[in-house]
Amino acid sequence: MNHVENKTVIITGASSGIGEATARLLASRGANVVLGARRTERLDEIATEIEAAGGRAMARSVDVTNADSVEALVYNANNLYGRVDAIFNNAGVMPLAPMSALKTDEWDNMINVNIRGVLNGIAAVLPLFEQQGGGHVINTASIAAHNVYSSAAVYCGTKYAVWAISEGLRQES
Repeated sequence: MNHVENKTVIITGASSGIGEATARLLASRGANVVLGARRTERLDEIATEIEAAGGRAMARSVDVTNADSVEALVYNANNLYGRVDAIFNNAGVMPLAPMSALKTDEWDNMINVNIRGVLNGIAAVLPLFEQQGGGHVINTASIAAHNVYSSAAVYCGTKYAVWAISEGLRQES
């Protein structure tokens, strides 16, 4: 964490929880943080608070299930700060229900946000990282990637997929 000063980090799911905490910490250490999430009012509040504390932050609405939306987030970050050093694919959803409840709409949403959102983030930054000569992809998986819990089978499956995608990307790098 001591080497983040003036680095530009994009964080999805930045309006609460791990994403918000990460943005605040990185900004306090001198990073340029680009906050992405659906809740723009909350993002604006966080960005304002970061800036009031002397940090640098940009808030943008992003739908991680939409590749164009994620590409726009990366483009805006690169345009403002001149480069992107890392993306933290942190956006995720976790509705819980037994499989027998057949909440297929929730399954689709989890697959779209938790898996496709990560893939869209990776696809948006890899060409830029190649052009820049480097960059970091950080993905939030979960202990649920390694342990399956009752009423969380689909969630656990999506997080295992994130782990597998991350490991595959690591091996290719």
